Amino acid sequence: MIRYILVALAVMLVTSCIVRRLTGPRLTGTCQGACDHYIECKPGHAEVDRARCNSECPQVFSDRDSLMGYESLSCKDALEYVDGTTPRAAATR
Repeated sequence: MIRYILVALAVMLVTSCIVRRLTGPRLTGTCQGACDHYIECKPGHAEVDRARCNSECPQVFSDRDSLMGYESLSCKDALEYVDGTTPRAAATR
């Protein structure tokens, strides 16, 4: 009897992982969720980037749907949306 319970638990665990992978990331529709996604994708996970994201997010995204759209982007596209496609160097005077 215990063997059947353990098998059932193992099957439930495996299928929940598969369902999570198929459904994609959890979309919050919030600036916190969008910034979490950005920081997960950004190499280094710098707190400077998080602070910048938190301050700019409300100015860029006006509603829940646009935030969820951003959260659903691949990391490559999410970083490109925020940082652009070409690296920027510091300006000289």
